Amino acid sequence: MTPASPGLGAARERFWAAAGAAREVRDTIAASWTRSRRWEIPPDGVAPTYTAEPDLETPLARAAGVVLPSVQESLNGSPVSLILTDRDGVVLDRRSDDSGLVRYLDRVQLAPGFSYAEQDVGTNGIGTALESGQPTEVWGQEHYTGVLDTLGCAGVPVRHPVSGQTVGLLDMTCWSSDAGPLLLAMAKSTASLIEQELLRDSGRRELDLFGEYLRACRRSTAIVLAVNADVVMLNDNARHLLTPEDQAMLIAVTGEAAERGKQTSMIVELPSGGRARLLCSPIVSGGGPAGGVARVRLERGVEQPLGGRNALAHPLPGVVGSGGLWVLACEEIRNHYLHREWVTIGGEAGVGKFAVASALHRLYHPTRPFRVVDLAQPYGEDELLSVVRAELEQLDGTLVLRHVHAVRGTRRDALANLLHQYRARRGDGWVVATGAGSLGRDALLSCFPASVELPPLRHHADDIAQIVPVLLARLATGRDLTVSGQAMQLLMRTPWPGNVAELTDTLRTVVQHRRSGVIEAADLPANCHTISGRLLNPLESMERDAVVAALRAFGGNRSKAAASLSMSRATIYRKIQQYRIDVPS
Repeated sequence: MTPASPGLGAARERFWAAAGAAREVRDTIAASWTRSRRWEIPPDGVAPTYTAEPDLETPLARAAGVVLPSVQESLNGSPVSLILTDRDGVVLDRRSDDSGLVRYLDRVQLAPGFSYAEQDVGTNGIGTALESGQPTEVWGQEHYTGVLDTLGCAGVPVRHPVSGQTVGLLDMTCWSSDAGPLLLAMAKSTASLIEQELLRDSGRRELDLFGEYLRACRRSTAIVLAVNADVVMLNDNARHLLTPEDQAMLIAVTGEAAERGKQTSMIVELPSGGRARLLCSPIVSGGGPAGGVARVRLERGVEQPLGGRNALAHPLPGVVGSGGLWVLACEEIRNHYLHREWVTIGGEAGVGKFAVASALHRLYHPTRPFRVVDLAQPYGEDELLSVVRAELEQLDGTLVLRHVHAVRGTRRDALANLLHQYRARRGDGWVVATGAGSLGRDALLSCFPASVELPPLRHHADDIAQIVPVLLARLATGRDLTVSGQAMQLLMRTPWPGNVAELTDTLRTVVQHRRSGVIEAADLPANCHTISGRLLNPLESMERDAVVAALRAFGGNRSKAAASLSMSRATIYRKIQQYRIDVPS
């Protein structure tokens, strides 16, 4: 055999190198197209939203990147797909060796970058597990959409091993004919491996401090702080009951006490005028001192908590608040109003989107028309367009399009075309659209060049001290009704998932039985006496209310309260910790 010449070998190598480069370019283009494509006609009932190319540099993605390859290899070519999502249901990673299953998942857009949240796709193994916070199996026709009924899915939330917060989800998907209980067991095991990998990312010193902090939070309803040179942690009580100045002082005192290396008890006079008793325990890790955990009890609170130092440049009628996030958002909306820039106002339900728009109109142009179209009403497409067109034709003041998130499908596209036509005229009127959550961008929302999101009430809880008197003046017209310092502290500590709307409903209930005088802590409903990290179901709410009522009736005596409820002392102690009930003294 004649050996190949060196020249021919070099040419062959150049040829294969060029071919490899061409394939790489082709695969890169194909992958980019796959990630960014949108179906002109989505499969029946499936409308996952494409967000953006997923970020694979998050701690969750890095931890899963260590675990998933070995799990995929152990599946040994089985028709099963491993799917990782973030906490919003957006697919970050998908792995499968079965080409048929991969093609089908592509067709239903179960691919990186697409959201499989429950509001987009209905009942499914990803969105439903994230909504419930529990491992969830969805087989075949249990899916909301028919095109998914050939699949079986098992989703398990992935929680951060230190904070306990849900950071994402691990889903295992296969054909429904192959689905069984083993799928959920495998998904749980894989999620656990990812959580262990997340744990390794946390430093041992911080981990020991975190552990003591979490134990202190579970055992006590007091204010809890954890401090070292790099980390500061505050529980909900600290954030809701203390002004920023009080927080800064207690953090400094805790840091100094932790450096002494022994348990310290002291009385601290707070900048707000309150007084607190602080008990600081130093934490020692395998690597040495890890910081300190302090439990704080207010011995003298401030009757009316101080507001922030911020203030609206020109107060809006009927709208109060001095928290930095709130003021910044209101001033931004005001600027858009003054320049007649159409704007969307987003945020959780009940944060005050409509109130801010209405207040701006009353402040600057009270004599001009203020009109509202509620897009959540059951308009037909033609009827909706007629109503909005009529308002735009006579626009000389402010037009508020409420619940813009409720408009979907062809009605949304038609409304977008109509708004684009009128926006080009640049009249003197102002159009604002409001909706729940972060509204994002699409053809309809692109009609509004600006977007502002109002913060939830829990992000400016100090403002509750200013909001409550205003609400009471509306709800108890002509009556002299005030709130005690202890009751105000409870109101500021409550998370208010329904925001100002929920606070208003609570006060409306209170003023029905407290006609005048001072609203005390005992006048507030049970949800104000507990701190829950999750939404309670109806049965849990009834149980919590019963425990709170019994503790109130017996002045905080746990033994008598337990006897009245026919439960043991151990059980009532467990319920107090479970619902984090602030036991009355």
